[in-house]
Amino acid sequence: MDLRICIDVDDLERAIVFYTRGIGLVAGRRLRSDWAELLGASAPIDLLAEPAGTAPLGEGHAERRHYLRHWTPVHLDFIVTDLDARVQVLQDLGARLERPIQQRSWGRMANLADPFGHGLDLLEFQGRGYDEMMEDKP
Repeated sequence: MDLRICIDVDDLERAIVFYTRGIGLVAGRRLRSDWAELLGASAPIDLLAEPAGTAPLGEGHAERRHYLRHWTPVHLDFIVTDLDARVQVLQDLGARLERPIQQRSWGRMANLADPFGHGLDLLEFQGRGYDEMMEDKP
């Protein structure tokens, strides 16, 4: 099974710059004027330009898109090698660091919000990465 990740944004060009310069993804196909594909992660990421105030589930539903910071239980984790530098680049591109960088048993983590209200995390693995959490370490 293949996976594609879709991210709604209100400014497609700004989102392309944010995710290519800030995260290191590569611009792929421009599928339509309002849809851009990004490559370089383990799954393609589609940026979809959707105006604020539009109905994501159709006009019969009350829910409307907004690009203020919002919490969702689904977010993206990007594995990086130079966490501090990557956080700075993302902040320069409009991201907000939401709490101080944390040291964990497996490495370091930065919690950010992109300019479109979506949460994302940067992970910098150290040692054996997530294997450091295993109770029965080899």
